[in-house]
Amino acid sequence: MPELLPRLLVLLILSVTVVHYHGEFFTYKIPLNAAPFTLIGVALAIFLGFYNNASYDRFWEGRKLWGALVIDTRSLCRQALTMTGYKEGSRELTYFVNLLVAFVYALKHQLRQTDAGNDMQRLLPGDFLQLVQQAQFKPVIILKEMGNWLQKARIEGTIDSITLTAIDHNLNGLSNILGGCERIANTPIPFTYKVLLHRTVYMYCLLLPFGLVDSIGWMTPLIVVFIAYTFMALDAIVNEIEEPFGVAPNDLALNALCCTIEKTLREMAGEKVEKLKAEKAGFMVD
Repeated sequence: MPELLPRLLVLLILSVTVVHYHGEFFTYKIPLNAAPFTLIGVALAIFLGFYNNASYDRFWEGRKLWGALVIDTRSLCRQALTMTGYKEGSRELTYFVNLLVAFVYALKHQLRQTDAGNDMQRLLPGDFLQLVQQAQFKPVIILKEMGNWLQKARIEGTIDSITLTAIDHNLNGLSNILGGCERIANTPIPFTYKVLLHRTVYMYCLLLPFGLVDSIGWMTPLIVVFIAYTFMALDAIVNEIEEPFGVAPNDLALNALCCTIEKTLREMAGEKVEKLKAEKAGFMVD
């Protein structure tokens, strides 16, 4: 509503002016009635419906990918804890858990194009931290390091080939999730498609008072504002959810998901976990 209110006020003033002058523009009577607006309105509603479905599909696919990320990270943590020869609480297992958590945060920062420095510094050791900080695609480098961790465990004899294959399957799942999120983030809805719909909505709303003034009179401003609110609000919602990884109120709560994953994995690893605070974790609250 705060975003739409100025536009609705402009339409209200325009509608009142049209009613006051009985639909005349510089003494020229604009010959419009409700019939063309009925036809255009139906087509516009269908067009907005398709646009809304396309945007919501992107939003829902992003949510499913992050839901799969929760599942796969838990599975990898469980497999590392129970299917390898490392003792619980060992330095090797702690390092692997930190890699999983770092992957999640790195993915969030890559999708939002924010600085991952604080989270990487608290999760990764100095030698590997420098490599990650220099990388453009940080989640990929962390994923590679998890593969190196598995290879080291196999060489040391703490993991057999069958278990290695099972864990590698979930690592491939992380890679698929990363690719899916990048596909959504890097392939927006075509700009010309959005511009056409946006301009059509506003032209429709600006001309609507001239088509209604002769039939409904002084009720024109109320009806115009109501119809404009419906179309403009849907247009604004679609624009907001088409990029699901942003920081707008209706975008995915990636901060909360990252916090949930970290807390879960640390509890599985036997660590005493207190409530993670945004200031400690180094991110903004959704």
